[in-house]
Amino acid sequence: MDTAERPMDASKFVPRGAAAVISQEKTYQGFWAGVGERFPDLAGAVSTQYYSDNERRLFTEHFPNLDGLKILKTDLWDEAKNTRILAWADRQGALAYGVDISAPTVRQALAAFERDSDPRHGLQATVGDVRDLPFADNSFDAVYSMGTIEHFNETEYAITEMARVLKPGGRAIIGVPNRHDPFLRPLFSTTLQFLGLYGYGYEKSYSRRALRRMVERSGLVVVAETAILFIPGWLRMLDLACHTWCRPLSKVTGALMRPFILLDRHVPAVRRHGYLLATVVTKPTQPPTAPS
Repeated sequence: MDTAERPMDASKFVPRGAAAVISQEKTYQGFWAGVGERFPDLAGAVSTQYYSDNERRLFTEHFPNLDGLKILKTDLWDEAKNTRILAWADRQGALAYGVDISAPTVRQALAAFERDSDPRHGLQATVGDVRDLPFADNSFDAVYSMGTIEHFNETEYAITEMARVLKPGGRAIIGVPNRHDPFLRPLFSTTLQFLGLYGYGYEKSYSRRALRRMVERSGLVVVAETAILFIPGWLRMLDLACHTWCRPLSKVTGALMRPFILLDRHVPAVRRHGYLLATVVTKPTQPPTAPS
């Protein structure tokens, strides 16, 4: 990588001597390695295309011109399994970087990126933890984090790390599950987690205000607050299940998706109520001055 890397310092979020916590971290890493190995590719589902359209709109509306933009993504799930958003950004001229805690996910993301992106470029990817990013300060023009930082308790460490590697004047889009989703997705996912049926393990949700407070405590400035995926969470999951295991039924879930896709396209106000919040922030060019 042409971006300077630094060694991971897990001690900053693992208390000294806390063997149980260290064991928990290894379990967490092992869980995501397993997910990377066994989870199917979700590309091609109607809900995935809707997700992809939402992400592309976010990039177009809230990032500067992508040509030559050095962008970091805080996980590579989309590149391996889902919307291929970095490959799309690469085709617009962006310089794509990514980290993921799962080595299998990184390998699959690199392979998919090679197929889907501009052959003149490439994905610079490494196994890493968003809570301790292996990059130097002020390395990136943009950071994209969608559905990453809600899967562990040290969410604010991750946001602080994003702020550290973002260049002054750079922008980040930070997305987490919407606690006030009108279709009650947090309740649905929490129930599935309790039953051991949720494929993404531990997951939290946040209000817009809570997310804003976290990013502001990290020294970032909020410039826009929106959301993506105005659909019931259960419908997204059902569409993915049908796409994976019973492809003929995906025609039914695709038809159920269309009213929400049309609403999103023609009634922009509904976007704020999507099940993934998306808060757009910038890093000040000058550090705040202490009061005299």
